[in-house]
Amino acid sequence: MTPILLLGAGRMGGALIEGWRLAGAFDASELILRDPMAGPVADAAQAAGARLNPHDSVLAEARTVVLAVKPQIWREVAVEVAPWLHASAIVVSIAAGVRLDDLTLEFGGRSVARVMPTTAAAIGRGTASLYADDPQARLRARALFEPLGEVVDLLDEAQMHAATAVSGSAPAYLYAFLEALEAAGVEAGLSSADASRLARATIGGAAALLAKTGEEPAELRRQVTSPGGTTEAALGVLLGDSGLHPLLREAVARAVRRSKELGG
Repeated sequence: MTPILLLGAGRMGGALIEGWRLAGAFDASELILRDPMAGPVADAAQAAGARLNPHDSVLAEARTVVLAVKPQIWREVAVEVAPWLHASAIVVSIAAGVRLDDLTLEFGGRSVARVMPTTAAAIGRGTASLYADDPQARLRARALFEPLGEVVDLLDEAQMHAATAVSGSAPAYLYAFLEALEAAGVEAGLSSADASRLARATIGGAAALLAKTGEEPAELRRQVTSPGGTTEAALGVLLGDSGLHPLLREAVARAVRRSKELGG
């Protein structure tokens, strides 16, 4: 399945490079990187043996192509590289919203898989939603992302929009929640530094406990909610009629709509 041609070495492409290096999944010499605005991660990979922005003729060596550019420019990138690719190359796209049929068409009928990953792939804790109608493309995508964390196979391509909203975008939801919690802590009287340390360590510990125990979130919530206590008082706001449930429902719905728009 190598060499692997990575089209785009930005935030997500860079996370893949770092995750593969950490997991020992692929050697830098097995990577071909194409990004006119390559950053430090790509430069480090080049120093370790990756080929960065080589001549177009080198692209024919790739057996796996990872499309990791912004959805708005994916088509022009595909048009540029498709004529140079080997006929048997398999394409794995992480471009949000871009449909399988469109990808297959622009990449000259080659087998394609779609994946929606998260940037925690850089530390081996990523989550990847995967869809492919070709078994070989599915296996190739799994081989790329299983070393980087959890892989969830979807049965219907239409589910990729929801997977993008619930997983691909969700790290930003958590970071936004932390921002708001830290700010609330400061307003309640904590110093900025103390609010930051308390909020981040607590959320990180809670996530680790969830992962280790395998308990349902609702059960863990009940375990730390004493009747008539402070947590119950706070949850009365967060789980109220205008709290987290309706807010996240609308947030996910908007992300789904945007994913569909990006796919044309």
